[in-house]
Amino acid sequence: MIDFSAMIDGYRRFRSSGWAAQRSRWAELAEGQSPQVMIISCSDSRVDPATIFDTSPGEAFVVRNVANLVPPFERDGARHGVSAALEFAVTQLEVSEIVVMGHGGCGGCRAALHQSFEGAEPGEGGFIARWISMLDEARADVAARFADLHSPEAHREMELAAVRVSLHNLRSFKCIREREADGRLQLHGAFFAIDDGVLQVMDEATGAFMPA
Repeated sequence: MIDFSAMIDGYRRFRSSGWAAQRSRWAELAEGQSPQVMIISCSDSRVDPATIFDTSPGEAFVVRNVANLVPPFERDGARHGVSAALEFAVTQLEVSEIVVMGHGGCGGCRAALHQSFEGAEPGEGGFIARWISMLDEARADVAARFADLHSPEAHREMELAAVRVSLHNLRSFKCIREREADGRLQLHGAFFAIDDGVLQVMDEATGAFMPA
């Protein structure tokens, strides 16, 4: 397993090879960024968007969090990290596409499905419980359709539902609705299965996921 010391070794390799080989590209990036795509994905260490989509620095604006969730638009005075990133990407960088990517074996979705942190105090699972409560309605739907919530099918449906919930919440932001309506912005749902390496893309009309 890699530790911070090994990461420093990796940085040194990057500095002497990757950075040096693309010096002009890094000089360009030092002047600013202009990505066309924003990706919202899970913090899970196995699903790095740059690896899955084979992107280079400067090509994608990425936000990662537990279960790749987007909260609904809220005016409550709280600090909203995901909402701030969305606002920046859409209104300042003017990205033309947003991708919400879920994944197989998502611990956040599993916790939402089984309500693993219900009643926990902040610092002991309470922050997680509050965050994944965004999936409560979707969880109720899955529970109504699957008798065995421990089945792989139920887990997968919860993971796909999380993508749909985030897409729905994205459209609660006025800046996103307006840009989507006039064609300046497109939203996409995607799902990466770790076990077979297959990326699936959601059909906007049906909500179904099909291999890319």
